Amino acid sequence: MSSDFGVSGGSRWRQAMRVYASPRIAALGFLGFSAGLPFVLVYSTLSVWLREADVSLATIGFFSWLTLVYSVKVFWSPVVDSVQVPLLGALLGRRRSWLLLAQIVVIAGLVGVAGIDPAASLVPVAAFGLMVALGSATQDIVVDAYRIEVAHRDEQAALSAIYIFGYRLAMLVAGAGALYIAEFVSWPAAYISMAGCMAMGVITTLLISEPQDVEHPPGIDQPEQRRGMGAWLRRAVIAPFVEFFSRNGAALALLVLALIMVYRLSDMTMGVMANPFYLDMGFTKAQIASVVKVFGFGMTMLGAFVGGVLVLRYGQRLMLLVAAGCVAVTNLAFAGLSLWGEPVLAALAFVVSADNFSGGLANVTFIAFLSGLTHRTYTATQYALFSSLMTSIGGVIGGFSGLIVDGFGYTNFFVYAALLGVPAMVLVVILGRRSFDLMAPEPAARDVPGPRDPP
Repeated sequence: MSSDFGVSGGSRWRQAMRVYASPRIAALGFLGFSAGLPFVLVYSTLSVWLREADVSLATIGFFSWLTLVYSVKVFWSPVVDSVQVPLLGALLGRRRSWLLLAQIVVIAGLVGVAGIDPAASLVPVAAFGLMVALGSATQDIVVDAYRIEVAHRDEQAALSAIYIFGYRLAMLVAGAGALYIAEFVSWPAAYISMAGCMAMGVITTLLISEPQDVEHPPGIDQPEQRRGMGAWLRRAVIAPFVEFFSRNGAALALLVLALIMVYRLSDMTMGVMANPFYLDMGFTKAQIASVVKVFGFGMTMLGAFVGGVLVLRYGQRLMLLVAAGCVAVTNLAFAGLSLWGEPVLAALAFVVSADNFSGGLANVTFIAFLSGLTHRTYTATQYALFSSLMTSIGGVIGGFSGLIVDGFGYTNFFVYAALLGVPAMVLVVILGRRSFDLMAPEPAARDVPGPRDPP
């Protein structure tokens, strides 16, 4: 059986294993850690703190709209893609200067959140949370571009698995680690500690190499200072979108964008209410940290590494369909858990195992798919468009999750979340092979450097 990458079965297995041992992999793991840490702290971990402060489920749901920042990052991605940060850019280069600036903003925001009591005032919590989200979304733009620029497409699935390993390790630290610190010390100590953990990303940013710039299409490769603002807008803002639609055709491009918008709708909607659900079921913060975060981390990593190999072995099209179906089905398992009536750790572990394995499988498959759609000339802007669309509808709908739980209960909410996975499966079938035969062209090997060995 042939894959999307056109190599033999034995070569695919050997290729996957070699990619996991590549020296550029470690840097992506550290950057994935830096990317995953702030997202959890303004999403699921913050929801636990708010719930303990007697904030209503409806308000907690609205707080999830902080993640909508990730859905609008496409609006400033052209600046990140083509403009160097003053002073820092001369020292570090375009990609690394934006990385460092974004990481500093995240650290400052986390320190700010740590100094606020949500029981006393929610407005400053939201303000500093927004600061964290802005820095985090900007960091994501750069890390996604860097990941695509330092590896060829046939390495992206395995490379994404390592990135997800770092990302999920950060989620473990920001989830279980923060909950343990909050349980035995305090919530402010938890957030201060998480700000300190961002040092891993800062150190990695200072040690990796700047990716080599890819060549721009004819007619738009002159220095910006000689072309003026209008030419810059055409190259940095308009050209990435024109290239994507020209390459795929309007009809197919719109179908692909629709798939991107709905693919993670099911798990994003469910995730908003996951931690409040565990607390309302009667599980303690320590139990949530141990079972949901620590054990769940292991299952996510298993799913991600399995996904990295299976995409190489069986291709993206089949694995996108399988992964979307698994995610939807596991939401029905949460509906069953809600009917249990009492906090049983074994039942929680079973449901978390299925959910996290499916999530890891879906994430690595979908990231590889998005990476293949991205033209390396416009890496940051196009990938920001894709990832923004990926979180847009889920972010909006997720904000109403608390209202749905209040009105219809957890069981009906999880069934509803499972049904939201059906459109993604339908679109994968409708698209068939067409979207996977129109991937962006690969650059020459000289355009894909490897970073220096990380610490």
